[in-house]
Amino acid sequence: MFHTDTIAAISTGMTSSGIGIIRISGPEAIAIADKVYDSRSGKKLEDMLTHTIHYGFIRDGKEFIDEVLVMLMRGPRSFTAEDTVEINCHGGVYAMNRILELVIRNGARPAQPGEFTKRAFLNGRIDLSQAEAVIDVINAKNEYALKSSVSQLKGSVLKVIKNIREKIIYHIAYIESALDDPEHISLEGYPEQLEEQVDQWKKKIHTLIASAENGKRMKEGIKTVIVGKPNAGKSSLLNVLLGEERAIVTDIAGTTRDVLEEQMSLSGISLNIIDTAGIRSTEDVVEKIGVKKAKTYAQDADLIIYVVDSSTGLDENDEEIMEMIRGRKAIVLLNKMDLDCVTTEEDIKKYLNKPVIPVSAKEEQGIDRLEQTVKDMFYEGSISFNDEIYITNMRQKAALKEALDSLEQVSVSIQNQMPEDFFSIDLMNAYEELGSITGESVGEDLVNEIFSKFCMGK
Repeated sequence: MFHTDTIAAISTGMTSSGIGIIRISGPEAIAIADKVYDSRSGKKLEDMLTHTIHYGFIRDGKEFIDEVLVMLMRGPRSFTAEDTVEINCHGGVYAMNRILELVIRNGARPAQPGEFTKRAFLNGRIDLSQAEAVIDVINAKNEYALKSSVSQLKGSVLKVIKNIREKIIYHIAYIESALDDPEHISLEGYPEQLEEQVDQWKKKIHTLIASAENGKRMKEGIKTVIVGKPNAGKSSLLNVLLGEERAIVTDIAGTTRDVLEEQMSLSGISLNIIDTAGIRSTEDVVEKIGVKKAKTYAQDADLIIYVVDSSTGLDENDEEIMEMIRGRKAIVLLNKMDLDCVTTEEDIKKYLNKPVIPVSAKEEQGIDRLEQTVKDMFYEGSISFNDEIYITNMRQKAALKEALDSLEQVSVSIQNQMPEDFFSIDLMNAYEELGSITGESVGEDLVNEIFSKFCMGK
C-alpha cells in the first residue's frame, strides 16, 4: 500500500444538478467524515461495515448543511485501494463547495487533478494503461471510443503487454543465467529458438501499432472534408447530417466563402466534419481564398466527401477535384437525385474508382448508405471489442514502436551471430518500453524471475 495523507474533492460536475458527490480518500477518510456527519441512527461510520450506505446530515458545528447519503468503502476494496468515503449531497454548487470546505477544515487536503486515479495506480489497484483509460472513458465522444476505453479499463492492453513481457524477461533471465553458469545451462541452438519467439512478439506488437490509427479515429474522430463545385449541395448535406440549419443555403453559387467546422456522430463514429467553399476558377478575391482553404483542408483529411450535382454535367472543375482526391479515401455523393439526372454513376466511374452513392440532400435520401459506407471504409464493416484491442493513446503507441525497434535489433544480432549478451541488451530495452505502458518496474521483476526459475546460488 502506498501510504499518503487524506485528500478530498468534488467528483461530480461543478454545475447545478440533482446529485453532487464529495469524495474523501486516505488513512483518515473515515475519521474526518465522522467529524462532519450525523447519522440518523446515531452510529459512527468507523463502526459500520464496508461497502454500506448510510442516511444522515452534514453539519458544521450545530448548523446542519445538507441531507446526505454517505457511502463507506474500506481499503483495499475501493478505487484508490484506500479507505474512501463518498458524500452524496444535493447537487447545488454552493452546497457542494460548503461541504468540501468543511471536510478540508477537518483534516483533508484538496486533491490535485487526477490524484484519485494516481493513487489507484500507485497502490497497485490499476496499471498505467488502465489509469489512462479512465480519462478516455470520461472524454469518449462516441460508442466505439467508449467501448474501446472500457476494454482498456478492464485490462485488455495490460493482458497482451504482460504476456509479452513475461516471455521476454524469461529469456533475459535464461541468457544471464547461462552466461553465469555455462557448465549447467547451455546456449547451443538457443539463438534459433529465440528468433522464433521474437518474430511472434513482433507480430503482436505490429498488430497493436496498426490498431493505433483506428484507435486515434475512435478517440478523436475522423477528419472529414466536404468538397465540390459551388451549389452542388455541400452545405445542404452538412445541415442534413447535423440535423439542424448550421450552414447558409441559397441558390446563389459561391455562398460558402469560408470553412465551417462541426462535430457529429455518424452510426456511432465521430466525424470532425468541415464544409468548404465550392471549388471553381474564379476572379473573386474572397472566393479565391475560400477555394485555396478548401484544397488545403482536403489534403489533410482522413476522409473526403465529394458532392456532385447530378442535374448538371461534369466540367473542368470536377476534373480538378477528381484528380485531387484520386489517391485519397473518398466517397462520391451524386446529389440532387430528386431532379432530372444529367451526370450518372457511370460517368463518375470513368474518372474515379470510389464508392458512388446517389443521394438527395433536399429529400434526405441515401444518407443511411453514406453512414454504412463510412463505417465499412474505416472499420471493415465491423469492430469486435471482445477480441480486438485498439491503442488510443499516442504515448503507448510511441512506446510500442520503441519496443519493436529493440526487437528488430535482436533479430539483426541473431542473424549476424552476435554474442548472446547483445540479445539481452535489446531485450531489456524492449521490456522496459513495454513496461512504460503499464507502469511496471524492471529490476525487481528481473531479480524475482532469476530466483524463481533458476535458483541462482542454491
